[in-house]
Amino acid sequence: MDQQHQNQPQQNTLFEINNSNNIVNNNNNNTNNYNDYIDLANNTIDSTDNIYNNNNNNYNNINNINHYNINGNNIGNFNNNNGERKYRIAMVSDFFYPNMGGVEEHLYQLSQCLIKRGNKVIIITHSYGDRFGIRYVTNGLKVYYIPQAPFYNQSSFPTLYFTFPLFRKILIRERIEIVHCHQAFSTLAHESILHARTMGYSTCFTDHSLFGFADASSIHMNKLLKFTLSDISHVICVSNTSKENTVLRAQLDPHLVSVIPNAVDTTQFTPDPSKRDPNKITIVIMSRLVYRKGIDLIIDIIPNICKRFPNAYFVIGGDGPKRVSLEEMREKHQLHDRVELLGSVKHSNVRNVLVRGDIFLNSSLTEAFCIAIVEAASCGLYVVSTKVGGVPEVLPPHMISLAQPKSDDLEEKLTDAIINLKSTPLETHEEVRSMYDWNDVARRTETVYDIISKAPKVPFIERLRRFVGCGLWAGKLNCMVVALDNLIYRCLEYYSPKEDIDEAFDFPIEGYAKFKQQIK
Repeated sequence: MDQQHQNQPQQNTLFEINNSNNIVNNNNNNTNNYNDYIDLANNTIDSTDNIYNNNNNNYNNINNINHYNINGNNIGNFNNNNGERKYRIAMVSDFFYPNMGGVEEHLYQLSQCLIKRGNKVIIITHSYGDRFGIRYVTNGLKVYYIPQAPFYNQSSFPTLYFTFPLFRKILIRERIEIVHCHQAFSTLAHESILHARTMGYSTCFTDHSLFGFADASSIHMNKLLKFTLSDISHVICVSNTSKENTVLRAQLDPHLVSVIPNAVDTTQFTPDPSKRDPNKITIVIMSRLVYRKGIDLIIDIIPNICKRFPNAYFVIGGDGPKRVSLEEMREKHQLHDRVELLGSVKHSNVRNVLVRGDIFLNSSLTEAFCIAIVEAASCGLYVVSTKVGGVPEVLPPHMISLAQPKSDDLEEKLTDAIINLKSTPLETHEEVRSMYDWNDVARRTETVYDIISKAPKVPFIERLRRFVGCGLWAGKLNCMVVALDNLIYRCLEYYSPKEDIDEAFDFPIEGYAKFKQQIK
């Protein structure tokens, strides 16, 4: 893709996509709806002339948008009407659509809000099957699916230096100013921070998970995190508990770490009391069916709750290795008419499952934030959850009952919730809407960008000094890795100067918005 652009002169076009790229197809007024994200990413066009496919009308000429005289290159390096500086940001993580989860939703929602606030945002992730190259989703959010295969749990295979040339070209082509990486499990995020700092970019890292300190996997991950965050501009955590955990694991200065919680799209997760069965108390569980989510606790308490409350009914959404254990429990206690296993549930259908319930049960053994309980509360459900990680910080006491991660205590709290259940879904939804808003998350993230964009550039010798502190032998090894990365960068600058790399045109977001208004 990049070689093609180098060999061809710049043309008066607003898009650069391969034949399999996605582009915007939005027949919904709510462009920030997560359903758009799923639907739009599945629509395909065959040429660069297509911009907007409407089922009833043919709006396929890009000149319709050019009619508005919108210059696609005017997004970065300017102030808006309020004098706030806007940025060109590259979000990097191994976790994005078609993979689904909390990190993926965070990336999408934050990027959409940053775009609406006037920033330029692209996402860099690894390829998923035949999903590779450049794709566009809602509001012109550009996604680079680079040719790097997933290795373990959707994390890409560690290459360290081999993705550096492509990563460098992407940043130069898009004129990126800030590289924002997500999730400690993401190999691509760790490598991108190293390369971005070598290139002199401001970097930010958002940690979405909690780790221990004793087991072998945590020890190795903490060492890697220490190496990566030794030369970081700023770190964001999703809860105060997550901040304490990250500061200890990576041995960071606490002033370098900010807490910005997740949020929920309350326009999507709305209550609907008419979907509830008045003859049952429906308890909803939406989770990956793995050990970390405490599925063993659920297996222990379901038979006792069903025995004590004849009208209790469990709806369990999600898939994973623990599903077999759930099916065995249901078979053993003959609970086929009391326990419904939905299997994997698309995110666009999560709300339809939640509105059936009266109580949401979360049994996680570790959580940095747990966005699932916020989604459930936004749909008007009362929440019963284990008291782990950052969960106690998420909802006020009248919305949630907290239990120790033990089956007897969790059963007791669930029993109390069933007996004392008070249904006020609309009031609960309004309260959640006042507490969690992605626009507020974007505004606070921009404040972090303001801080790191003004920070002075770090000399190479200072970078080496920071890495020496990683340990007696690890420090020396880290310095060698950084020095080699710097050498490769110098070679790339010599053999492929940035002056020879064509700049990409930006998506004309203002013209696109006016174009949508015209065709409605």
